Amino acid sequence: MAVHKIVLFYAFAPLADPRAVQLWQLALGERWHLTGRVIVSEHGINATLGGTVEDLKQYVKTTRRYSGFERIDVKWSDGTGRDFPRLSVKVRPELVAFGAADELKVDEHGVVGGGERLSPQALHDLVDARGDEVVMLDGRNAFEAAIGRFRGAVVPDVETTREFVAEIDSGRYDDLKQRPVVTYCTGGVRCEVLSALLRSRGFEEVYQLDGGVVRYGEVFGSRGLWDGSLYVFDERMHVELGPGSTPLGECTVCGAATARYENCADPGCRTLRLFCDGCVGAARSGRCEVCVAERPTATAAARG
Repeated sequence: MAVHKIVLFYAFAPLADPRAVQLWQLALGERWHLTGRVIVSEHGINATLGGTVEDLKQYVKTTRRYSGFERIDVKWSDGTGRDFPRLSVKVRPELVAFGAADELKVDEHGVVGGGERLSPQALHDLVDARGDEVVMLDGRNAFEAAIGRFRGAVVPDVETTREFVAEIDSGRYDDLKQRPVVTYCTGGVRCEVLSALLRSRGFEEVYQLDGGVVRYGEVFGSRGLWDGSLYVFDERMHVELGPGSTPLGECTVCGAATARYENCADPGCRTLRLFCDGCVGAARSGRCEVCVAERPTATAAARG
């Protein structure tokens, strides 16, 4: 029986012809029967793909032959073969939608002006040396942080990545400008950009967790500084870094600890809510408060 995996990687490298890279990546994905998402921009590539181990190995091997992609840091995790509905390869202005494409500068070495990279062990060393002075800044959306985050992390109140620039520019975090700030995200790509945005706005000592929470989990599992579950953008919805972890999310109905997100029962609504296993039936039969407020007379189509 074929073993299925998921690969996650990105590379910041100047691309003269993103459209050509898009067509090449689409051809590779179709050749190797892969599903998932690939974003290409003038700044590089960002991909999360599922397939069999052998097909993914062939895909990664071929992708690394492209100039600028030779050293991509590929993170592997277990898949099911049903993790993504289809293959999507798109050209966009940014690899991650901060709305700051004109600010981002990329050369053959990657993002220009980004924060210093910290390995998982180097992060622990920094915290051991400087204690509570270190600020862990979550570079993800607030709903991701609701089920898991670094202990004591600062979590910006943003629903989408595009809201980060306004949030930083609001002045709410100016008191952190003289402290060591470590940005982190799922696989590292958002931190690359966020750390550069922070430095350009006067944050003096900025770091980025190299490889993101995924790489951290490979080293420390649930024994380190991480609490709860990790949200992922595929059919799994969340993964655990190791055994013995307790989700930080609370069930919408009963308040029990959970990391299980469910879509609103209205097919026209994309709101995610947390439910424990015992209350999941309510998710599939009832509309969320946001949906009801916006369309009070709509009829929900319960999800099977």
